[in-house]
Amino acid sequence: MWRVLTSNVTITLAAVAALTAVVLNIGSFDFAKAEPPALAADLSTNDMLRLLKTSDMDAVAADAVAQAKRRAHERQLEEERKARERAEWLAENRDKIEASRTAEALRTINPSAAQNKAYGKQMNALKGWSRCWPSLETLWEHESSWNERAENPSSGAYGIPQALPATKLSSAGSDWRTSSPTQIAWGLGYIKARYGDPCKAWGFWQANHWY
Repeated sequence: MWRVLTSNVTITLAAVAALTAVVLNIGSFDFAKAEPPALAADLSTNDMLRLLKTSDMDAVAADAVAQAKRRAHERQLEEERKARERAEWLAENRDKIEASRTAEALRTINPSAAQNKAYGKQMNALKGWSRCWPSLETLWEHESSWNERAENPSSGAYGIPQALPATKLSSAGSDWRTSSPTQIAWGLGYIKARYGDPCKAWGFWQANHWY
């Protein structure tokens, strides 16, 4: 009997029978209903308890964190408020900003005499003195050659209309040293107050060589 049980044929037959049973068992297993195997925990319960214990925080520390978070939130709200106010201000003052940029551009350029005359002709017309343009053009040609930076070395008279003292031009604008429109505006105001219009101012200059 022992020889039969331990023979190679007997062992082989037993192994085949066991393998067949395993295959049949697997074929009848419903994988859809099977529960996934539980994952082994990375941390033991003791490890978790130790982490929870070491992260305990007292009321003072918690309050410090809360206050920091409160301040950060308030800063964010303040920054958002300022951004909204700036956007609203820019929208409301768009025209003023553009005008300021134009004035700044005029301060930084050095226009030609022809450009300055173009300003003068237009501004003179706006005063209602179109018929006197030839008189104004000739008058300031004699005074400054329509150069907004012209300065009389002896008297100190300055600009296109040769204001004296030069600082009188500042009443028309802070950019009086370099802005031809500012100087022209001041000069037309002076002519109106002193002579009535450029025609009369030129007539006076012809007789006296100053106005």
